[in-house]
Amino acid sequence: MSIAHLSDPILGRSYQGTAIAYAQSLWRAGGLPSLLPLLPEAAHDLVAQLDGLLLTGGVDVAPDRYGQAPHPQLGDVDTLRDEVEAALYLAARARGLPVLGICRGLQLVNVLEGGTLHQHLDGHTQGRPYDALTHDVVFEGDGILARHHPTHLLVNSHHHQAVDTVAPSLKVVARSRDGWVEALEGEGLVCVQWHPELTYENAPETRGAFSAFMELFA
Repeated sequence: MSIAHLSDPILGRSYQGTAIAYAQSLWRAGGLPSLLPLLPEAAHDLVAQLDGLLLTGGVDVAPDRYGQAPHPQLGDVDTLRDEVEAALYLAARARGLPVLGICRGLQLVNVLEGGTLHQHLDGHTQGRPYDALTHDVVFEGDGILARHHPTHLLVNSHHHQAVDTVAPSLKVVARSRDGWVEALEGEGLVCVQWHPELTYENAPETRGAFSAFMELFA
């Protein structure tokens, strides 16, 4: 499981952390979560100890990674986190490990596979409670995520960016009613734009991303 790079302006030091809901959801789905340090030079050694990789939500992916100048409403970026997660992802893919991407994780996977992002969507899903089920997604086809979700699913989302050009190696398997990409699949990977870790208990129908991830280990 990847983790965020945070800083404390008062104490003048950096530290790491992630929402406990990710670890709780992985554990409840049958996984044993481990938090990974922000050490790009250790990425290959870290991945050698893993069975799979979860890329979590967080700040915006730096647009220079997909060849764009920053949008005026680009949010916070964390270049160290981008570097670490890119190294972890590439090492995991080289070893053939299953990958789950959530929110930012989906966006980063799309970028690392050669896709691009819309840097800002006006009034899309910001300003709502993180666990509020606010809009429908519709699954397409018979992929692994579709097998673990109802065709029409009410989800929680909190993002101001979205997939623009889909990477050649990825397939769109769910969209919102207004056409935005909500889920992607590739060989050995599943990615969702919403936050199933925050609705794991109160909306069991949304937890399918974790069970789909576990199926990749079979």
